[in-house]
Amino acid sequence: MSAIAEEVVDSAAIASASTKRKPLWQLAIRNPAVIFGGVILLIMVAIAILAPFLGTVDPTRIDPASRNKRPGTELTVRHDDGTTTKRIAYMGTDSLGRDVYSRVLYGTRVSLIVGISVAVLAVALGLMIGMVSGYIRWADGFIMRIMDGLMAIPGILLAIALVSIWRAGVVTVIFAIVVPEVPRVVRLVRSIVLTVREEPYVEGAISVGTPTFTLLMRHILPNTIAPLIVQATFTAAAAIITEAILSFLGIGIPPETPSWGNIMAEGRTLFRIFPHNILYPGIFLAFAVLAINVMGDGLRDTLDPKMRKST
Repeated sequence: MSAIAEEVVDSAAIASASTKRKPLWQLAIRNPAVIFGGVILLIMVAIAILAPFLGTVDPTRIDPASRNKRPGTELTVRHDDGTTTKRIAYMGTDSLGRDVYSRVLYGTRVSLIVGISVAVLAVALGLMIGMVSGYIRWADGFIMRIMDGLMAIPGILLAIALVSIWRAGVVTVIFAIVVPEVPRVVRLVRSIVLTVREEPYVEGAISVGTPTFTLLMRHILPNTIAPLIVQATFTAAAAIITEAILSFLGIGIPPETPSWGNIMAEGRTLFRIFPHNILYPGIFLAFAVLAINVMGDGLRDTLDPKMRKST
């Protein structure tokens, strides 16, 4: 075979290999689960951002004359200047006359903020602690005993205790949920580091005197990215549920700030007569958690080489 022919064959082989190795994001968007979950999450984000422009009113406005109205009821709103306007309560009103539709849409902001914040903080803290625990042998036992102690306490009970100590609020709830979620991330990262540090390329980097920080950032950190992305989705879903539980129990988000949990808590006393107070926030909560979990499953199938389908 001539040199020109050999060069053409080599170029074709390189081109074929490059087409097979597609970026992870291209593989992810071809997964129906990722698309389904991502679309629902984008809709939730759009609702949270555009809530003031979606026909809502002040979610904290109390109107005793409009108490416990059923969905679709036309209401007469009296303004401070004496004028009146008509509006439709799409999801009814609660026991204080507040519009459930407005409260549910504004409550989307709280749930997404809590979910995203907990996922980011838990992954960031767990990544740092897990890398130190997995790579530095003398610190491993001490760190993991602390993590085991935190995991021995049920997460919801630990969150309740932490919220009870400090004043209720979004920041307190986020901190209370992050603490029990960090050990799970630490154990995941530690297991990855323990495996990767025995690889020949890591041992070769150590033998040539590569600084520890450079070694961790260049050779070990990239191996944790894909599993952490998947873990972050499940952490966000768990955080949204935990926030709803805390708010439902009355120790999470203050009642004046609408969240799905405290909306359901306020409607539970009249649930048999007016189920809409729990039905609509429950549907939003279920769809948000379902979307995150489905997207997490799709990302796991895409990013895990053992589960990724050949394309």
